[in-house]
Amino acid sequence: MTVTRVGPLPAATYDITVVGAGVVGCALARELVRRAPGARIALLDAADDIGEGTSKANTAILHTGFDAAPGSLEARLVRDGSRRLASYAAESGIPVEPVGALLIAWDPDQLAALPGLAAQAERNGHHAVRPIPVEELRSREPHLGPGALGALDVPGESVICPWTTTLAYATQAVRAGVDLHLNSRVENVRSGTGTHRLIVAGRGSLTTRWLVNAAGLHADTVDRMLGHETFTVTPRRGQLIVYDTFARDLVRHILLPVPTVRGKGVLVTPTVHGHVLLGPTAEDLSGDDAKRATHSTADAIDLLRARSRRILPRLVDEEIVAVHAGLRAATGHDDYRIDARPGRHYVTVGGIRSTGLTASMGIAAYVADLLADSGCAALGTPRELPPVTVPNLGEAFPRPYQRPELIARDPEFGVLVCHCERVTRGEIRAALTTTIPPASLAGLRRRTRAGAGRCQGAACGAAVRELFGRGNGARG
Repeated sequence: MTVTRVGPLPAATYDITVVGAGVVGCALARELVRRAPGARIALLDAADDIGEGTSKANTAILHTGFDAAPGSLEARLVRDGSRRLASYAAESGIPVEPVGALLIAWDPDQLAALPGLAAQAERNGHHAVRPIPVEELRSREPHLGPGALGALDVPGESVICPWTTTLAYATQAVRAGVDLHLNSRVENVRSGTGTHRLIVAGRGSLTTRWLVNAAGLHADTVDRMLGHETFTVTPRRGQLIVYDTFARDLVRHILLPVPTVRGKGVLVTPTVHGHVLLGPTAEDLSGDDAKRATHSTADAIDLLRARSRRILPRLVDEEIVAVHAGLRAATGHDDYRIDARPGRHYVTVGGIRSTGLTASMGIAAYVADLLADSGCAALGTPRELPPVTVPNLGEAFPRPYQRPELIARDPEFGVLVCHCERVTRGEIRAALTTTIPPASLAGLRRRTRAGAGRCQGAACGAAVRELFGRGNGARG
């Protein structure tokens, strides 16, 4: 097992290579090494860390798939993935809170749509979804704004940590033998008889027998490198506002709007980290820089705050701790674009939008089956991998500073560095010495929450930077 960020890539031929180390790519690498224990498997990403794209900036909801198009591949894989991920999270320490969701109607047309959405949920196998009257809605969400006419009760919807989900997949994959190559942007693919040669910027080339394209926003670009013109990714920017932990008591469920063709719309949701999330917007972008346009805009933030006044008026007065944006891989199609080309030894995993986190393990199992059916001889009988345990970042569970037995074994877990998020020296040290250490302070934040609170690192920044630098020095 290796994790590389610099230097030439290995000369030996890989059996399977996955391009893209987001949540789907990492789930794929884990599933493939589970089914092919003797194979050489590589996982590549252009960034210097796992989960640096869409996977790090989403609404962090573990969906039930109640509102997916019945019969679609997405509906199938969300349902399968949700079940798999809930079990995996419990085994791996990924925090999940089953808070449930309320899909709220704000006008007569939306109210009239609720029975149809309930019937759609029924067709998707979710039999507990039901319309509820406004009186029940208000008793369950007392801080809701005026004007709501009713809601759809969706039990089973949960919030999850997206950062440690990706980390768990990747860590388990690497420990089982996958080579993770970061800072590895694929510039071209030259296909021969039974092999692909990937030209990687600044690192030479890599040869593989089978190629899986899970490049997210750049999946269409990689597809075209192999001569296919099956879809085009249009980045859809979703801007989000994160509110301080003091706002957490204002909301008890995930508050959903009636969905539209552009997505699930602006929602309000608690997070497993103890914050409240408002968003996302849905802005289709174009131009040369569209796939890098993860900046926020004043107009979008004003729009979100205006929406919050209707949904949860008291949220307007709460402290904003962060604003960020993510890009979803919209393709103009209503379903995932997962296609196998057996003769080319190639599988495309494209158009994975906001449900990708939930569906990740379902997608991985589906793609592994496609590879096996396409003749990938490396794949065999699945095996159980040694379990992993990721850092607990959830507020609903005992954090390290609250665990006397842990502190007794290592006093560093009782020394707070980030007081806003209550992150200890022990947690930071552990993150810096783990299988896939962070390459930046942002990566460290996703592994520990250090600097993610109300002061955004103003108080702890110097201490965190010193620890990070010391950790990098130890690794170097």
